Amino acid sequence: MPGEVVMRRWHAGVLLAPLVGAVLGTLLSTEGLAQGYPGKPVHIIVPFPPGGVADIIARPIAERLQKSLGQPVVVESRGGATGTLGASFVAHSPPDGYTLLLGTTNEIAMSPTLYKSLPYDPTKAFAPVTPVAVFPNVLVVGLDVPARNVAELIALARNKPNALTFGSSGAGSTNHLTLEIFQRQANVAIRHVPYRGGGPAVTDVFGGHITGMFATLPSAISLINTGKLRALAVTGTHRSGALPDVPTGQESGLPELVVTTWNGVLAPAGTPAEVIERLHAALAAAVADPELKQTFAALGAETELISPQQFTTRIREDFDRWSSVIRQAGISAE
Repeated sequence: MPGEVVMRRWHAGVLLAPLVGAVLGTLLSTEGLAQGYPGKPVHIIVPFPPGGVADIIARPIAERLQKSLGQPVVVESRGGATGTLGASFVAHSPPDGYTLLLGTTNEIAMSPTLYKSLPYDPTKAFAPVTPVAVFPNVLVVGLDVPARNVAELIALARNKPNALTFGSSGAGSTNHLTLEIFQRQANVAIRHVPYRGGGPAVTDVFGGHITGMFATLPSAISLINTGKLRALAVTGTHRSGALPDVPTGQESGLPELVVTTWNGVLAPAGTPAEVIERLHAALAAAVADPELKQTFAALGAETELISPQQFTTRIREDFDRWSSVIRQAGISAE
């Protein structure tokens, strides 16, 4: 019997040894990764085509991260499906801090409700680091539209139900969902015209092909400042420093018309906490740069830095809000 017990223990030790070794190896490699991070170039994935707002935000951030991290930081665009293709790529990348997402409200807080199935779960697939930029939408119309303020636009829409046309960067985008909030609160009916991107929609407002849109402020600011588009309201909680004379939606009598979009950095879930802390510190230095603040302000954006925990909470709150809007409006995307 004693010999049999010894043999059983020996067999158990032989069976458990590889498992224990694997666990210890994982822990040691994770610790080594965190201590030596970064040891090679870091890639920031922008889930939209080059030249868009997210791309414009990512590049000055990458320049400053490169200085802080001491390694090349490469911005790579992977557009498609309202940002979900690029987000999926990062979600399935190794959790080592070398592949990051410059995410937006669209693919993180809106897409889970819009799409029947996604190749990632935004609440589980990422380790949020921090937003870096936030900006409102801006209600713009063409110069030939006989509305000088929100009240006049509402009167025009009520007089001609479904005659006005508003563009967006796609079904379920922030532009589209802001329009849904506007219609519900103003009790008007406006025809939605989805485009493949915000740029073409803004161009068609300027060209007089559609009435207007709730454009992201950075995408429309130059056309507003050059007098090619008329701005009626911004959707922030306060007036934009880039358009100080344009009232907010709340000031215009629509208390629910508060929509801000964030661009933020997220890593794949499972990225070591030490790596997240290193990235957060580097991003803190980036957004504190006065030159970056000035660059973003010229676009109508503001820099922002919060903790990973606060960012996680914001994503959950945004998800709850937009899920309600999407379901009420009966919107879906494929």
